[in-house]
Amino acid sequence: MDCKLLLFDLDGTLLRSDKTISKRTLAALLECRKQGIWIGVSTSRGRQNMLSFLGALEPDILITSGGALVEYGGQYIFQAGFSGEETRRIIALVREVCGADCEITVDTVDSHYWNYKIDPKRQDQSWGDSIYTDFTDFCQNSLKICAEVFNESQAQRLQELLSDCDCIRFSDGYWYKFTKKGITKERAIKEVCAVCKIGTKDIFAFGDDYADIGMLRLCGKGIAMGNAIDKVKEEADLVIGSNDKDGIAEYLERCVKKEQ
Repeated sequence: MDCKLLLFDLDGTLLRSDKTISKRTLAALLECRKQGIWIGVSTSRGRQNMLSFLGALEPDILITSGGALVEYGGQYIFQAGFSGEETRRIIALVREVCGADCEITVDTVDSHYWNYKIDPKRQDQSWGDSIYTDFTDFCQNSLKICAEVFNESQAQRLQELLSDCDCIRFSDGYWYKFTKKGITKERAIKEVCAVCKIGTKDIFAFGDDYADIGMLRLCGKGIAMGNAIDKVKEEADLVIGSNDKDGIAEYLERCVKKEQ
C-alpha cells in the first residue's frame, strides 16, 4: 500500500460493538506491519482507559484524549491540556449551565475520573480503572473534559462560555468533548508527522464520528466505516464495510493482495 501509517479511531472503527478487535482484523494489521507500515490509534478515549482494548496490537503511535496526548516510541511527544485551575473553572461552568448533577468525565495523563450516578463498570467492564469523584474541589491538570448535555441551548451556551476550548459532540449520545482550543486529532497528526518525518499524504486514516472528520480530510486517504455517520461518509475518500463485519480487515486484505 502506498502509505507509511495506518491510523484508526477506536470505538465504532477498530473496535467491534463488543469492544474487541477481531482476530481477522488483528491478523491483517500484523501483516501490514510486516511490510513496514506503522500502526497507530487516534481516539477520544484517555490513554489509561484505552490500553486494555489493544491486546497484541501494540501500536507504534498513540493519539489519545482527542489529540491532547501523543505517544511515539514509548515517549510523549506532544501534550496540551488544562491547568488545575482551568479544569476547576470548566467544571464549575458546566454545572452552572447544566445543573449540579450533570454527569462529567475528566482525563488526566494517568487516570480517568467520572461522577456517574450509576457505576459504568457495572454495565461495561471496558471502563477499567476509572475513578469515581464528585468533583468537589477537583483541581488537577487535565487533558480532556466531557459533559452530558441534553439541552441544545445549554450546549450552545457552554460553547459560548468556553470559547477557548475545542468542542465536539459524540453522535451516540448527548456527550460533548472539551479540549484546549485547536487541540484536535488533526493537530496531533501534524505533531506525529513532524517527529516521524512523514507527510500527511503518507497516512491512511479510518473513522466513524464527528471527531474523525478533520483527520479524514487531512490525511492522504480518509476512510469511513460502513457504520459511520452520514457526515463522515460524505467527507471521506472511501467507505468500507462496518466495524462489526470486519470492514478494515476486508479492505487491508484486498490492498495486500493487489500488492502481491
